[in-house]
Amino acid sequence: MKRYEAVARAIGERIEQGLYRVGDRLPSIRRLCQEFQVSVSTAQEAYRRLEEAGAVEARPRSGYFVAPRVTPSVLPRVSRPARRPLDVSQWDQVLELVGESPDQDRLLRLGRGIPDLDAATLRPLLRRLSTLHRRAGAQDLNYDSLAGSLELRRQIARLATASGCLLHPDDLLVTTGCQEALSLSLRTLAGPGDVVAVDSPSFYGTMQILKAQGLKALEIPTDPQTGISLAALELALEQWPVRAIQITPTCNNPLGYTMPETRKRALVALAQRFDVAIVEDDIYGDLAFTTPRPRTIKSFDDDGRVLLCSSFSKTLVPGLRVGWIAPGRYRDQVLHMKYVSTGASATLPQLAVAEFIAHGHYERHLREMVRQYQRQRDIMLGWVARDFPQGTGVSYPQGGFLLWLELPGEVDCVRLNARLAEERLHIAPGSLFSASGKYRHCLRLNYAAALTGAVEAAVKRVGEIAASLLVEHAGMPE
Repeated sequence: MKRYEAVARAIGERIEQGLYRVGDRLPSIRRLCQEFQVSVSTAQEAYRRLEEAGAVEARPRSGYFVAPRVTPSVLPRVSRPARRPLDVSQWDQVLELVGESPDQDRLLRLGRGIPDLDAATLRPLLRRLSTLHRRAGAQDLNYDSLAGSLELRRQIARLATASGCLLHPDDLLVTTGCQEALSLSLRTLAGPGDVVAVDSPSFYGTMQILKAQGLKALEIPTDPQTGISLAALELALEQWPVRAIQITPTCNNPLGYTMPETRKRALVALAQRFDVAIVEDDIYGDLAFTTPRPRTIKSFDDDGRVLLCSSFSKTLVPGLRVGWIAPGRYRDQVLHMKYVSTGASATLPQLAVAEFIAHGHYERHLREMVRQYQRQRDIMLGWVARDFPQGTGVSYPQGGFLLWLELPGEVDCVRLNARLAEERLHIAPGSLFSASGKYRHCLRLNYAAALTGAVEAAVKRVGEIAASLLVEHAGMPE
């Protein structure tokens, strides 16, 4: 661990333990240098990291203070999915969410998993893409290696050290987005009729991979703060012939939690005991609000059973379709699956992303996005508390840009979405995130892009219509 990380962690722990309370002035840079025997630049970097994480705030000519925290008064309940493997449905709703409805251009989509595409820190990437397209030679327009650009794999391997992973470029395969990485993993591990254990609620893209491949989803109860229930998972592994565990343990989509390290270690031990593979989706991991960045499950893997999947679709832009996978012991099988599905990935986007990372732009972009997303999370939480029906549970994301709401059970968010469509608004109903269409009283919201007055008014309208549905339900005859 770097010195500034150690200092930041020590101060952060004191805040968590209540030694410093909200509004308290923190030790000066000079005092920090004396206490930890570090340089001024190290102390400044420690405070900068804590500021990015939202734990402290800097006040001009006054120093650093413990920042106030906006936390939900009611969290979503621990999920209680069906206790048996299920076939996946919901494709029509997924198709509507991703933009295939006839009037898609007229809708303000509040629930899609899209990052801020207008960030100024993306400009170097756009410039490099433009230059590459203008000056591309025959080699740049040819197929790249099936495994992907070596320079990009080098950069990904370097970035992976922040999550505790020691990867060689040869351990990595570039994919066409994280969706392909997840699909290749599950196609390698399981066949039609096989059972895959998933956290619940779970990313609808993974659900549709299971559906397309004829796999059955075994949804495991999941806590909105600590993640998948290991006790329930253990019972499921004892009862059912589970071929793989698919999980998003860091900055989870849609609940936003980050699984504690002790539980990540325990999950690996459980998988080893039952000899089952883990497909880890880490697509939001680099957007964690904590410092240092949380470790991946892969970082605890000592026998190659964890297939780590990610991409730059959430940290940069989705249109580049640059993803990757570290498939461990399954590398040869995954490489073959990639060959028969898409072959080599597009060359120019890989080169642009590799240069963007190599020149330090990626880290700067992440710092800005993490600061923005954390700030906008708190704004969105305030809007939800103000505008939604009493008793609404809301997640407290530890990273990323997605919020999960659990409305009173009488509110049907599929019906709510239909009402919103009349006003050119669109949410992601919770039923998308379950194999069986559970969580109809839940929804997902996005707070990535600028939270303008129009967005605030739209969120307010969602809350108002949800409240009206509650009133309508109360007036219905028994």
